[in-house]
Amino acid sequence: MYFLGLDTYEEGEMYINGEETSGYTEKDFENYRKKYIGNIFQNFNLVNSYTVYQNIELVLLINGYKKHKVKKQILKVIDEVGLTKYKNTKVSKLSGGQKQRVAIARALIKETPIIVADEPTGNLDSKTAQSIIELLHKVAKNKLVVVVTHNYEQIEKYATRKLVMHDGKIIEDKVLEKKDENTTIDNGENYISLSSIPKAQNKKKNIGFINKLRLGVRNTFNIKIKFLLLLLVFFFVTISVFAGYTSLKKQEYEQENTGYNNYFDNTSNKRILVKKKDNSEFTKKDYDKINKIENVDYIVENDVVLDGLLNVKVGNSTVYTNFNDIKAFSGTIKYGRMPEKENEVLMCGGYANIYIEDAKNLLLNLDCEINDGMEKIEKNLKIVGVAVNEEEMYGDMVCYANTKVLEKVKNAKMKNLSTITTEYNEKILSQIGRQYEVLPNKNVPEGYAIVPQDMNYLADYGYCIGDPIKITIENMYFTKELEVEIYTYYEEYDFEDLTGLTDYQNNKGAIFVNKDEYNNLFKEGNFQSSVFIKDDRQADTTLTELEKAGFKTLYIKDTLQSFSGSNDPIVRVINVVIVCVVCIVLCFISYFIIKIILKSRNVYFSTIRILGATRKNAKQLLKIELFTVLNIAYLIVLLLIVLINVNVIDIPYLYSLVTFLELRDYVLAYIILVLISILIANTYSRKLFKKSAMDTYRDEEV
Repeated sequence: MYFLGLDTYEEGEMYINGEETSGYTEKDFENYRKKYIGNIFQNFNLVNSYTVYQNIELVLLINGYKKHKVKKQILKVIDEVGLTKYKNTKVSKLSGGQKQRVAIARALIKETPIIVADEPTGNLDSKTAQSIIELLHKVAKNKLVVVVTHNYEQIEKYATRKLVMHDGKIIEDKVLEKKDENTTIDNGENYISLSSIPKAQNKKKNIGFINKLRLGVRNTFNIKIKFLLLLLVFFFVTISVFAGYTSLKKQEYEQENTGYNNYFDNTSNKRILVKKKDNSEFTKKDYDKINKIENVDYIVENDVVLDGLLNVKVGNSTVYTNFNDIKAFSGTIKYGRMPEKENEVLMCGGYANIYIEDAKNLLLNLDCEINDGMEKIEKNLKIVGVAVNEEEMYGDMVCYANTKVLEKVKNAKMKNLSTITTEYNEKILSQIGRQYEVLPNKNVPEGYAIVPQDMNYLADYGYCIGDPIKITIENMYFTKELEVEIYTYYEEYDFEDLTGLTDYQNNKGAIFVNKDEYNNLFKEGNFQSSVFIKDDRQADTTLTELEKAGFKTLYIKDTLQSFSGSNDPIVRVINVVIVCVVCIVLCFISYFIIKIILKSRNVYFSTIRILGATRKNAKQLLKIELFTVLNIAYLIVLLLIVLINVNVIDIPYLYSLVTFLELRDYVLAYIILVLISILIANTYSRKLFKKSAMDTYRDEEV
């Protein structure tokens, strides 16, 4: 195979057209094979997954012919070898003789001046072998046909020159029918002159891009099991890249949104505090204006309920919880149902919250009451549902309640946020403990107050009944006043009769006013509300729109302090390094798997090199094949992402990952996958094509 440019030699010299070939490069031999040599092999060297037509077409495509211009030529040569009936049959289904005819047709259509047949009848029965020899004899009228055989008798009557070799040396060179004295092969040096050989009829071209693409895509699908295995590998790689990338983005996102604030308990990254620029009370028109902003999900109008934990006493247990409107609930109910009555509430916690794990026994369908640690705010409530917040691992429990309950919670919290001052006889009463603390009492008539007997000492004439008391509450939102008249005073002996309370020691010194009037002090409109947005990644845009609409804003995320105090840039660099390492590991794993899958393709790549393709061409075809499979895997993953986004695939964790993907992320992931694909193709090609075409072919035969 030396003079075919398919193999290497260690001894002697080889000349082509009088030119010594020791200085030939691989490209020189590739051009030589392309222009002068057509091959017929003992084992046929056909592509079994191709049809007869495709096998013959292959040699033209890799030699630069255009597909639409060669159809008639291919059909003609198929007819010449008697295989018209089988032109669309896969070669793997043909007999040995039929396969050899395909190989001859393939060599003929290449239109080279030399055809080398290596044991063309070695695997055939005698009858089929005879027909093949006759066909070669017919071909030899217009070409130089060199037949390598151990069965000289089979071709003796057709041969024009006989060379006998033993142990790599020529021991006989006999011209049976002298054609030209310039055609010689010498024992001293390997020598062949092409001066008497018919010239190539067509100038060979390099394979064009369209033909590369056509063959690469054809190779992708021609062996189904190989395609499916490669698709599975690239699907795994694509999924892994997306999973790693989205996990990194989610981790960074959570780090950015994790922290604490000494004032706000509800630190949701979707929460924006809003106030009117003139600090006036919100109106329905204001809320309508906010709701028209695209990214707004819902509004908690009396947002004071969101901050400051209160106690929910359930049996002998106490749950510390924030509050929210039941209309804002969007979690997953794990036990029970949604509240339907005014006294029913829903408890919700992070998916790893201990109360959620034991909720069925600890909370569900049990009576509860709300208190602030000292006073009851609401009683006779029932927890009818327990829910899970899939976006939070732990976090505080949240009690979702109706408007009536929330109003009471709001009043209680407004009391805690307010400063209460009591003025009597033009003096501010100093409060120490319960002394002169204003408390509500249902036994006190409207417009009046019941005071401790000590108030008499502050009166002008030692008698306080009938005197006025002014009570003022002040907080960051508003100031209100209540003026009442002293109805009577109490001492220990008549305390229970006047107030209905039995615990004199814990209440002595307090000033009692009518319960409704007391509560009305804290009932006021909303001067601050919280807007919850749909997508916190569009928070900046929403903040701008709110400010344009005439509101002052405070984005809760911007108020958080990090728990760890970690240096974000360093963490980000570490995360990027981790992703790079994962990609490299994926690349190595994929390479070894793909190497095993593609091992059966080594013969194919050797064959196309024998037929005239360059090493570079073969490498490009491999890249196109892998690149095509990669794109299919990538599109399948994109389809899965779409199905997850529209909740056809309803897996909350996956949804939480894919929501972090933006257009640039898809592009970046694709670039990473393409680089992995190229790296795999280059590594595989480097090992596959470092040998000669025949060495590779022999290795695979073994």
